[in-house]
Amino acid sequence: MDNQYFSKEGLEKLKQELQQRTEVMRPEIAQRIKEAKEQGDLSENAEFDAAKEAQSMNEGRIEDIHKILENAVVISHGTNAVGVIGVGCQVVVESKDGKRTLTIVGVSESNPAEGLISNESPLGKAFLGHKKSDTIEVRTPKGIVSYTILDIK
Repeated sequence: MDNQYFSKEGLEKLKQELQQRTEVMRPEIAQRIKEAKEQGDLSENAEFDAAKEAQSMNEGRIEDIHKILENAVVISHGTNAVGVIGVGCQVVVESKDGKRTLTIVGVSESNPAEGLISNESPLGKAFLGHKKSDTIEVRTPKGIVSYTILDIK
């Protein structure tokens, strides 16, 4: 698995999810399984089946989080010494649709509706390595869009 980039906050959120799943959800699911077993015939016990499925999904997510954490790289916000856009940068851009502020983040933290753009997305890839005042063109579902980089924070 390749490195996955996280802000300090994003990594903390992932660690909190892991703690919730191991310390709260795991015991709750185990209790549901125990109670379902006490009802008797497991072959026709929908509650037992649902609890086992929940257990499987929870354990799978716990395993995924462990793998992600093994390869997590914390990014610091801001530009590097030469003012080039990289993961962790906040970028103010202007296009025909107006000004937007975007933050380049790792794929695990991306949320385009909130302006968090993955470094692996077409838009994120297009900004990487560029500087203030550069104009880039990105192919989007609506066609090619030109963006001018107004500021990098």
